[in-house]
Amino acid sequence: MDKALYTAMTGASALMRAQSAVAHNLANVSTNGFKAELVHTEQFQVPGRGLPTRFDVREAKVGFDASTGPLQNTGNELDVALHEGVWLAVLDDAGQEAYTRAGELRLGANGQLTTASGRPVLGPNGPVSVPPREKLLIGADGGISIVPEGQTPQTLAEVGRLKLVRPDQAQLTRGPDGLFRQPADAPAPLPAVGVSLTSGALEGSNVSAAGSLVHMIELQRQFEAQVKLMKSTEENARLSASLMRLS
Repeated sequence: MDKALYTAMTGASALMRAQSAVAHNLANVSTNGFKAELVHTEQFQVPGRGLPTRFDVREAKVGFDASTGPLQNTGNELDVALHEGVWLAVLDDAGQEAYTRAGELRLGANGQLTTASGRPVLGPNGPVSVPPREKLLIGADGGISIVPEGQTPQTLAEVGRLKLVRPDQAQLTRGPDGLFRQPADAPAPLPAVGVSLTSGALEGSNVSAAGSLVHMIELQRQFEAQVKLMKSTEENARLSASLMRLS
């Protein structure tokens, strides 16, 4: 009885964690550049002595959905929608390079280019800063050009470049801060060359609200089945104990 109860308990626990991942996806259905977390449950054999017939359930995270989200035209000169497989390099809180697909950029008072969440945007030689300007353009290859303050459009000149890369997406992992990173021993990602982004647009979240809701309902039903099994196991144990007392 206790083995059946333990199996049902591990299944319910794994389903609760999977439900949490689905809820996290739903909470970010309108977050620009968000990639849905993929999670499922799997069986694993309980180690130890005895016959190899005992299996429990555990949550198995299988990474994230790397598919491109819907394109939203904004007309904002600082908004960029990265093409499939292209990532923008930024600095994390520890001063290390990390990657994001969120292309909603900002210019600080000192001209430093950041993401909407305040992460410094990297260029080939470090954080990107933009001088005072009349107009700013971000090219399809990541080049940043400006018309200097007080000048005419004929003086358009490139003053920087976004660091755009094409990492092996199968190796990327998402951190608690929402940024993606490669393993420490992985080689540096290849630079993205040529047309790599669309300016004046943003990539939306690739989370399907309807699909996530259906998945949440499925997980809830599976959780209820595990709870029902635990209750049945408890009732069987109670009846067995009653029969033992009668004997």
